[in-house]
Amino acid sequence: MKVQHNGRDFKVVARPDGEGLVSHAGSAVLVGVAEKTGLRRALSQELEGLKARRSGHDLGRVVSDLAVMLADGGDCLADLGALGDQAALFGPVCSDATAFRVIDRIASDPDGLDRLRAAHARARARVWELTGAPELLDVDLDATLIGSHSEKEGAAGNFKGGYGFHPMLAYADQTGEALAGELRPGNAGANTAADQITVAEHAISQIPEEHIEGIRLLLRADSAGASHELLDWCREAQIRFSVGYELNEEVRTQILKLADEDWVSAVEQDGTPRTNGQVTEITAALDLTDWPEASRVIVRRERAHPGAQLTFTDHDGHRFQAILTDQAGEPAELERRHRARAHVEDHIRNDKDTGMRNLPFKEFEHNRIWLAIVQIAHDLIIWMKRLLLTGKLARSEPKRLRYRILHVAGRLTFHARTATLRLQAGWPWATQLISVFGRLAALPAPPG
Repeated sequence: MKVQHNGRDFKVVARPDGEGLVSHAGSAVLVGVAEKTGLRRALSQELEGLKARRSGHDLGRVVSDLAVMLADGGDCLADLGALGDQAALFGPVCSDATAFRVIDRIASDPDGLDRLRAAHARARARVWELTGAPELLDVDLDATLIGSHSEKEGAAGNFKGGYGFHPMLAYADQTGEALAGELRPGNAGANTAADQITVAEHAISQIPEEHIEGIRLLLRADSAGASHELLDWCREAQIRFSVGYELNEEVRTQILKLADEDWVSAVEQDGTPRTNGQVTEITAALDLTDWPEASRVIVRRERAHPGAQLTFTDHDGHRFQAILTDQAGEPAELERRHRARAHVEDHIRNDKDTGMRNLPFKEFEHNRIWLAIVQIAHDLIIWMKRLLLTGKLARSEPKRLRYRILHVAGRLTFHARTATLRLQAGWPWATQLISVFGRLAALPAPPG
């Protein structure tokens, strides 16, 4: 192999004689985040009763290391080697066989999943203590398909002709955190109200108790969320809702009766008018007596993009979408807020690159635990961004963060009880990573 240096070609000769070299050096920050948020301690305390004997690996440490491994980009137990092969940087890490036994022990306990959720919630409360709680929180529900290429327990055919699983997930839009998830067979319905309510309840339970009364909550979903059971639950729980609404015959008829002057410009997320998109309200023209009191229907139309295939619900080159909500306010603002639920698609896509695409176990309960650890890994990345990163890095997705800071190589040297991680001086993000380590060191340790 040849490389270029200063305009000259050089032949590369590889030798196994380096010392102190570590890869994935930036992922040590994730370990630090797990420590400073109290996540590792909370996991250890919640899982302590499941430990078979005093000696051996701490179960909370094992789960924390799994979450770090997933946040680092791994997708199976064997990828723990990325941490375990670098004990000088990450400390002692269990084998993948031990990690499986830990997951098996948690999955075998009737309260195992609840233990993980409780530890996750305790760490979240610590993060909100450090960063502040949001005044309003949009909880986004969505389901996604995960393929399976073997006959795993619970895998089934889905409505798209594939085979695998169909988990229901919930994310907090303002903070970007993963709030809840429930693994389901592939043939589970996207609009199964019982599953939606279960996941929504788990999501609400993740909000710290000291903040739950002061936060204005909105539950958002696509048209699969337009079920009487779910919206009645929202009303009983005093949670506002904003869900997609079917373009049925009644709705289409009323839309076609509208004049051009009935429409107002839709707005971007920053409040500026959209160049393509208009909004109106048709509540007065519909019979909404079966829906919760004060329900409203907001409709948006926009010109189809060039080359887009129109459907029978489109008219005069426009595409239409309707939402059902019980919020007060101007239609354009309510539609803007609902449109922001598209962020949930980004979260799901990123989580599929953080261990969710590959549910590695044959047993269904084991994969439920895996999904819970994926969501912890999701939040490790989110908490790192909120607590330690600034500028473009704070807005970067996991794939970019892994390239720029998590997978950076360095040289680890020891002198006078001090370990120094030396990064390549020419690496464009070396200074930012050094600053991240500094902010991490400055974070107060969790109480207790």
